[in-house]
Amino acid sequence: MPVFTTACPRNCYSTCALRVTVADGRVTAIDPHPGNLATPEGACLKGLSYLERVYSPDRILQPLRRVQEGVFEPIGWEAALDLIVEKLLQATARHGPQSVLYYAASGTKGLLNGCGLAFWRAFGGCTTTYGDLCWPAGLEATRLTLGENTHSAPWDLANARLLVLWGKNAAETNIHQMRFVEQALDQGATLVVIDPRRTQTSERAHLLLQPKPGTDGALALGVVKLILEAGQADSEFIETHVQGFEPFAESLKSWTPARTAEVTGVPETQLQHLAELMGRVKPMTICAGFGMQRYTNAGQSMRAMQALLAITGNIGKPGAGWVYANLATQIFGPVKDPLGFFPPAQPDGIARVSISTARLGRDMLAQQEPPLAFAWIERGNPVSQNPETSKVLEALRGLDFRVVVDERMTDTAREADLILPSKSLFEQSDVIGAYWHAYLQLRQKVIEPPGEVKPETEIYWALGQRLGMTETELREFLPEPTDAGVEAWLQKRLDPFGISLDQLREGPVLVPGTPEVAFAELRFATPSGKIELWSEEAARRWQVGPLPEYREPVESAASSPGRYPLHLLTPNTKNGIHSQFLTLSVIRQFEAGPALLIGAEDAQSRGLRPGDQARIFNDRGELRLPVCLDFGLRPGVVVVFNGWSAQDGGSVNLLSEGRETDMGHGAAFHDNRVEVERG
Repeated sequence: MPVFTTACPRNCYSTCALRVTVADGRVTAIDPHPGNLATPEGACLKGLSYLERVYSPDRILQPLRRVQEGVFEPIGWEAALDLIVEKLLQATARHGPQSVLYYAASGTKGLLNGCGLAFWRAFGGCTTTYGDLCWPAGLEATRLTLGENTHSAPWDLANARLLVLWGKNAAETNIHQMRFVEQALDQGATLVVIDPRRTQTSERAHLLLQPKPGTDGALALGVVKLILEAGQADSEFIETHVQGFEPFAESLKSWTPARTAEVTGVPETQLQHLAELMGRVKPMTICAGFGMQRYTNAGQSMRAMQALLAITGNIGKPGAGWVYANLATQIFGPVKDPLGFFPPAQPDGIARVSISTARLGRDMLAQQEPPLAFAWIERGNPVSQNPETSKVLEALRGLDFRVVVDERMTDTAREADLILPSKSLFEQSDVIGAYWHAYLQLRQKVIEPPGEVKPETEIYWALGQRLGMTETELREFLPEPTDAGVEAWLQKRLDPFGISLDQLREGPVLVPGTPEVAFAELRFATPSGKIELWSEEAARRWQVGPLPEYREPVESAASSPGRYPLHLLTPNTKNGIHSQFLTLSVIRQFEAGPALLIGAEDAQSRGLRPGDQARIFNDRGELRLPVCLDFGLRPGVVVVFNGWSAQDGGSVNLLSEGRETDMGHGAAFHDNRVEVERG
């Protein structure tokens, strides 16, 4: 039986290399590929569940047309494409091409993803989004401080003697990283976890700090002050490689242990313990998660955390550094530079980049000259996953026509006028990068698409022909709709980097020139060439202080006291990636449905017991979910995992507001206060 090299393209740190066995045209086995040293142990449960996902009876295998609310009927491809052309021409005749919304998210990674926007530009224009739901506050904070988003090879973590997993539950969301954490622990390293939740990761920790949500920046500043007062700063490193240290140190005067403990809720004894570890134990690596930078003060918090590494000299050495995002493989497009997330200063008049992803619904409703009339949505489920579900629904329902490309019936697909079936990872070749390791990988076609499924590039090709584009014009931005055409297109883009598809068929390939240790030469792509604690660009671009500083989140116990006393966190669940995988029966064995996780004190004061139905609410919306006691939660914090559909009990984003982070145009999901009652 043939065995193929491929890789998982989901929006996940690991981007695992895989070996896939095919028998009689069906995938029959998914095994590890040891060629990726970051993921040698292979796929998690989600990756193994592809065997169900690809062949699920719930998979959409033909175009579907809406006939009434919640009811769809099959429609042939010819009729579907004709209908799209009809609606597009109607919209552009009335309002022009920028009345077309092109929305693409991160449901799957791949070089071919860039074909979508290229198509709509060739069509004559569109309106699209800027920012990102996931990580841009941290990306921008890192760029401003260190000059670029890179970190050491994942396996370098084993060299650390102090590991700080800050707002990161690696045991559930970056499981392969835990292999290197364990190696470090076996060699005597100390593990610190900072998280309002006691998680599977923290079970291995020597020290667990549980700050109030959104106070991470205050925690970092307070610990910096303690390190400086103890005389444990690396003066030589600071003098040579850090800009702005003196005014930064001066700015910390008010961050006494008492004030830091009051703001963060972390006891002074724990603050002292953390400061003593960070000042004494080297090398130290801080691994920062994404959830902790989903607050309105996120960018400045991340800059404050990086200051801990700068003042202790923990940059550019084996086992030391900042692990957040490694964009070494993002060599084909603007993600390499976080500025690619931001709206252009001078729009080109073709693509109107005018909708914040964080404020999707509100900004869609606000579009004028022209207003939006038509939406094309691919690789995303914004009804479930973007903030402020009610506004997203209002905006989508106000359009004349909506096309959604997806494998299954999501909350967003249910709002479509036309659903087009999308490919799985096994049904079209593509080249994919990662954001934790530096391997480029080939996601290889190993089976034919089932039913009437077409890869998105083939849909665009057929649609372009109907719109009058010639094959010569289509070849400018699309691969020819054959396997050979796709491979030729991919190889052309690999050529400048000296990498061949034949190499990638054998296994993962490290991007040439990738260092084992980031910043080993202690050169930083900042204006000063140093680590910048003082950043003029931060002040100019984002209207924040040039130094890392702490401001309360817009929606916190301190900034917005009132009738919503609980802080709602909405992290990923271990066995899903946002709204993907949670419908599969193999996953449902472990994730039966959404629940409210609440601490014993908060439950008791509200008369709630395990299994009771609870109403979780604020001024934006409400959910009704069963109660599950979580004895590891900080008091005042409740949790509902994101990704569940309306049919499972509703999206957590019924409760969130469309707010941006302080830099990077990220989504401040976790500025979210609620109350809970029996219901």
